Amino acid sequence: MNAPLRRVAAACLVLFGLLFLNVNYVQVVKASAYRNDSRNSRGLLRSYSHQRGPIVLTAGGGANAVAVDKATPAEQFKFLRTYPGGEAFAHVTGFASFVYGRTGIEQAENDVLSGQSDNLFVRRLSDYVTGRKAEGGRVVLTLQQAAQRAAYAGLQGKRGAVVALDPRTGAILAMVSTPSYDPARLSSHDAKTMRAYYDKLQQDPADPLLNRAISQTYPPGSTFKVITSAAALSSGSFTPSTQIPSPTVLDLPQTNATLKNFGGEVCGDGHSETLADAFRISCNTAFGGLGMKLGGNALRDQAEKFGLDDGGVKVPLKVAKSVFPDKLSPPQEAQSAIGQYDVRVTPLQMAMVAAGVANGGSIMTPYLVREVQAPDLSTLSQTQPQPYKRAVSQTVADQLTAMMELVVTAGTGTSAQIAGVRVAGKTGTAQHAEGAAPHAWFIGFAPAQDPQVAVAVLVEDGGSAGSEATGGRVAAPIARDVMRAVLGQ
Repeated sequence: MNAPLRRVAAACLVLFGLLFLNVNYVQVVKASAYRNDSRNSRGLLRSYSHQRGPIVLTAGGGANAVAVDKATPAEQFKFLRTYPGGEAFAHVTGFASFVYGRTGIEQAENDVLSGQSDNLFVRRLSDYVTGRKAEGGRVVLTLQQAAQRAAYAGLQGKRGAVVALDPRTGAILAMVSTPSYDPARLSSHDAKTMRAYYDKLQQDPADPLLNRAISQTYPPGSTFKVITSAAALSSGSFTPSTQIPSPTVLDLPQTNATLKNFGGEVCGDGHSETLADAFRISCNTAFGGLGMKLGGNALRDQAEKFGLDDGGVKVPLKVAKSVFPDKLSPPQEAQSAIGQYDVRVTPLQMAMVAAGVANGGSIMTPYLVREVQAPDLSTLSQTQPQPYKRAVSQTVADQLTAMMELVVTAGTGTSAQIAGVRVAGKTGTAQHAEGAAPHAWFIGFAPAQDPQVAVAVLVEDGGSAGSEATGGRVAAPIARDVMRAVLGQ
């Protein structure tokens, strides 16, 4: 064989080798990704040939199913996905649609629900040999029915979100975003009506498909003062009884701007307050000055210890990154210390802040899936609580808890009080756009001496209260009802 022919033959062998590698890459390495891609209509249509596993709230399943298949007489679509949890659970369950793919837990846990998980290989093989009808596995969530319903009821008529956590484990007890939608109408077998409903949701300016609890960030307002206080107390230079300046108006250096308190109010005598009292009445000028004294680096370091600037959190739904701005000037330090300027957080992040204080300074990794089961209810995997970050020391956590209790007993958060239960909390009223009503926030936990639930509530634009909204007036009562539901009151 002459040299040109040898070169052509070698080139052909290389091309065939590359083709062989590509086929194996597509069919083996990428098979799972393509199979689970929400845009893969073939996979979606094939999934209707067998029963998809349910999404349930307790290991027993049955009465607490929030997503479950029902058999139909149709030849192509043998099962219909239904959502007994309805709109209250929609942003957690998501939907499984042959037109629009999957979202939420339906997508995140699709391998198990569809029966394609590697953990179910023996089950699939057994089904094939015995002729038994194939079924998907089930996903057991951490959500509590009563807490989820209380959160959804509290947010009715408002745009906002609620997240409640068990501070001891990180289990998510409630996650609600409003306005919501009906996932069953996006999982029907009628493509025409499904498209009409989806188009209506897409055109709605309130964006009901958005999960505000984890996919949107907001200025936290005065709830961020928990982090500013943590930075001060952790520095060793401050205690709750340390006197700090609390002028009626704070002059911001390097600018003609000033910082005022909400509604132009005067903090105490207009000269100084203890850190605890400034926190109790949510004094902006005191915390603005404190932020400049601590400096941007100290604030950022403390914020990161609570989880801000960590973009890798999944529950298993992906969570938007909460951020604390970099390279701050003194005026920006003052604004950031009160949760304004470019500080942005998700409601889940602020629930984690409250949970960290409640759990003695240790934040647990948040999670939505308690257990994954095979169709016969045997356990395939179970989530074990894992520490996420050490935010503050036990001593500082105890000091913050006492300060947050004062907010609820005799400060801006009295609407969060629960009879016979010690509640710790912090209100927030966040400015976010020129001429727009402020967002209303509340974060807290209960019982303060033995925390079982930590919660964050956000109400966009103050809900119906509009420009008169405050966190104490609008968000705190919702938090109270959610905490009561978890505590069984």
